[in-house]
Amino acid sequence: MSIFHTGLSPFKKTKVVPIFLTINSAYAPYAAAAIHSLTEHVNPDRYYRVIILHDGLNWVNRVRLRNLVTKNVALQFKKMTRSIHLKVIVAYCMRRKKGSGDFFSSAVYYYRAFIPRLFPMYDKAVYIDSDTILRGDIGELYDIDLEDKALAAMVDPKVSAIKEFRDYVDNAVGVPHDEYVNSGVQLMDLRKMRKMKYLSTMIELIRKYDADLVAPDQDYLNIILRGQILFLPECWNMEPRKDLPKNTKLIHFNLFNKPWHYKNVPCERIFWNAAKGTGFLGDLKRQQAAFDEEKQKADHEKVEALIKKAGKLAKTKKPLVG
Repeated sequence: MSIFHTGLSPFKKTKVVPIFLTINSAYAPYAAAAIHSLTEHVNPDRYYRVIILHDGLNWVNRVRLRNLVTKNVALQFKKMTRSIHLKVIVAYCMRRKKGSGDFFSSAVYYYRAFIPRLFPMYDKAVYIDSDTILRGDIGELYDIDLEDKALAAMVDPKVSAIKEFRDYVDNAVGVPHDEYVNSGVQLMDLRKMRKMKYLSTMIELIRKYDADLVAPDQDYLNIILRGQILFLPECWNMEPRKDLPKNTKLIHFNLFNKPWHYKNVPCERIFWNAAKGTGFLGDLKRQQAAFDEEKQKADHEKVEALIKKAGKLAKTKKPLVG
């Protein structure tokens, strides 16, 4: 899609803030809410380009997403093609799905690893998951000094809170749990990541170990970039909570209690306000209504299975990779 049709003038000299999301058609409604929230909190004197990496969005979803562009927020689509690297990842994900069918068996999660290679025109970029809602200007995240690190991300609060995850990260991943970061919000030094050959290194590790991990792409990120990560403050990756701090810049509906599945969950009003005006509100409401007791039970069982898997893998005597 040409930037000439996104609301962003290519003749503006102001430096563009690139923001990446990785989705398939199923994630489009959540991404729309995230993008809409982003447009409502940008600096009117800056320019932003949201770049969506996808595996084949249908035209209806593309049109609805394109309607979110503003005078200073552009939207660009990039379909992922089956390169040699992506074929390795897809095959790996299929093996993991057959083994456990867990949350992280989709190749979509790995698309962010391709950003440094696919976009050499950018030296720096922001990545956000589709289940995030902005409460502040994402340009402020982009402006953070990386202090010569390859990446900035927040220490994962789910790992700190759940013993099985803590033990898994310490033992099976081989990274201290108080240094293990969540990959849902990233500030990336793309030059450094290209220099480190981040994507190629990940592919080498997948081929060599074929490890059965809990959150593979996130685990690989922590393994490869250990010592090269700047820790972000909590305000840039805040979990939903009733007593939401006033300085919260971004809410991440990570893993559990998605507002498009469950009612009466923390920060649901913030999510639904962001979903209004996206063109996906009806889809999201229908999805919530269809998420009956049987689906809720299956969702809880998935979470329990994930925690159980982490506890089992935590008993390993050495890291599963490296």
